[in-house]
Amino acid sequence: MLKINDLVKNYGKFTAVDRLTLSVEKGAVCGFVGPNGAGKTTTMRIMAGLLNATSGSVMIDEVEVTKNPRALREKIGYMPDFFGVYDNLKVTEYMDFYAGAYGISYKERGPIIDNLLEIVDLAHKKDSYVDSLSRGMKQRLCLARSLVHDPELLILDEPASGLDPRARVELKEVLKQLQGMGKTIIISSHILPELAELCTEICIINQGKLAAQGSVQEIMQKLSQKRIIHVQPLNEMDRMLQILKEQPFIRSIVENAKDAEFDFTGTNEQLASVLKQLVLAEIPILSYKEKEGNLEEVFMQVTGGENV
Repeated sequence: MLKINDLVKNYGKFTAVDRLTLSVEKGAVCGFVGPNGAGKTTTMRIMAGLLNATSGSVMIDEVEVTKNPRALREKIGYMPDFFGVYDNLKVTEYMDFYAGAYGISYKERGPIIDNLLEIVDLAHKKDSYVDSLSRGMKQRLCLARSLVHDPELLILDEPASGLDPRARVELKEVLKQLQGMGKTIIISSHILPELAELCTEICIINQGKLAAQGSVQEIMQKLSQKRIIHVQPLNEMDRMLQILKEQPFIRSIVENAKDAEFDFTGTNEQLASVLKQLVLAEIPILSYKEKEGNLEEVFMQVTGGENV
């Protein structure tokens, strides 16, 4: 779907994007994160055709962004971090204006607009003026606007910025629905826990370069020699701990009241072998799983503790 190769953007002597290379598969929801000034918004604006790159390429479904802007506009929906709305228009008039801008015929606009307002939960506001909407509703309206031409790729720059917790939950539900519809979504946000829950993969940008890409768990495994495994027996805690202490790839066993955690440095096959030994020893195991990574911890480790 999206391929970025050796992308560079210079502003005079300052390099905002520095030979950035990454790819995002069709149907993925990719979280785009990085410290302030890391190059996230600049990269997104180049993807959307709003900025020219100094060098490198951005391909969307084999379409070169800089060489075919008309084809690009058909394929992407872009929601900027700051956007304007026309306060003297009703919601349906606002949507109709953008549908017309994309060349959608007048007869086709009504059903498309009604469907999009249902998706973003604004059907009950279709006859309201835009300036009467809450900030969260305006965010969802802007998202509906970016979907009016049924793009394959959505580029969302800080869509939850300034929203209260309820509005963020509502926006997250809409994004989950779009994910279920097969849309490819690239989303930047400073609300890292919500990105970890929503996204299929994360791209961490630091100083204009790709610092890490993958699921949170994959990135954690790449960054660390160890993995934290949680195991909970029904009983036989002492015997279980003794077996774990004999394993060559287990370090730092921590015993809790009803369970234990240990650092594991081996392969998946060796991890499965540990569980097999516990079962053969007839120790009843209620839970045996890898502890999930924390996106905030990953971010701090990759970026050296810089603010998002």
